[in-house]
Amino acid sequence: MAAPPSRPGPPPAVFPCVIQLPYAPRHLPPHGRRLELEGQKSRGFRERTATAVALALAVALCGAAPAGAAPARTAAPGEGLPFAGSTGVGVHNAYEKAKYPYFADALDSGAAMLELDVWSNFFGSSWRVSHSNPLGSDNNCENATAPAQLRTKSRNQNLAGCLADLRSWHDAHPGHRPVIIKMELKDGFAAHLGRGPADLDALLTARLGDALYRPGDLASGHPDLDSAARAGAWPSRSALAGRFLIELIPGTVEEGNPADSLWTDREYATHLRALAAAGGLGQAAAFPAVHRAEAGDPRARYADASLRPWFVVFGGDANAYTAPDVDTGWYDRNHYLLIATDAQSVAPAIDGTSPTEAQARERVALLAGRYHASVVSADWHPLPAVLASVLPRG
Repeated sequence: MAAPPSRPGPPPAVFPCVIQLPYAPRHLPPHGRRLELEGQKSRGFRERTATAVALALAVALCGAAPAGAAPARTAAPGEGLPFAGSTGVGVHNAYEKAKYPYFADALDSGAAMLELDVWSNFFGSSWRVSHSNPLGSDNNCENATAPAQLRTKSRNQNLAGCLADLRSWHDAHPGHRPVIIKMELKDGFAAHLGRGPADLDALLTARLGDALYRPGDLASGHPDLDSAARAGAWPSRSALAGRFLIELIPGTVEEGNPADSLWTDREYATHLRALAAAGGLGQAAAFPAVHRAEAGDPRARYADASLRPWFVVFGGDANAYTAPDVDTGWYDRNHYLLIATDAQSVAPAIDGTSPTEAQARERVALLAGRYHASVVSADWHPLPAVLASVLPRG
């Protein structure tokens, strides 16, 4: 199915300083493809780094440029910020056709994180992508093997097909914003079926290759991921341009299965530890996440303390992270990534799909500033300007 023609829009609004994005949401009219760099007006924000100061100065100078003068350079939102010192916006279950006709549309949205639900059980012959169907795939992925195939093929493809779409979109948008792909392994790994951690690494590497930001990239020169994160080894957002970071969390079925004692987080962390010991950490393609908030260091739940240094990504319900006994500043100070989901449910609750843009922006600012989230996630797919926004964290 061919992409619909672009519709002409009204003349673009005039802003003091307009930053032209290197990508634009496909479904917006031309005037919607320009975003004014967000002014940080929310109380509690502070300058995080000298690079953030430089970015603000550049915007001020841009605003002072003579009328009609071309900007000296182009920049994406938050480009000068450290990756671990910024906050983006994610979309829950971005593979659902009711939200985006094609996964390429989700990628075009500008979102910092997109979520896939993955099944591995014996009912199918591959990794499937769907919300509640463990037998087959139900999604907007089409297995596009070249950019020209995007939005032209049959959907409901398996995980390999979704990854093919990622690669084709990547090839069509060199230097795109860094994107976190959150994978919820609904029923966990199934190594006995050829769907274990090493098999997932192989699939991700085959489909995405050099577009991946890997655990070995972060840990380079450090004994483990924790040491690297606490040393500030995360690159800047601009250095991560054109890369995908894969986050793995345990799935709802797995967590509810009393017979499953080896969840995704612990199984993949064990895999990382073994690879590092063998000098093969470069083969790893994903970051395991600690799921759900707890007071103190939630990695203390892992009885085997040697697994704890392999977790630098944390995620769960945003409401839980607002509890008074949870110090979200701890994640920020140690440069850990914090994914806050169901952002709409934080008091006062707002609509989970279509709040006003002002409500959504206020919620992102709250969770970025007071609660130190790296990603604020909800179902706000109708708000591409919010999805594309990037704020300083903390």
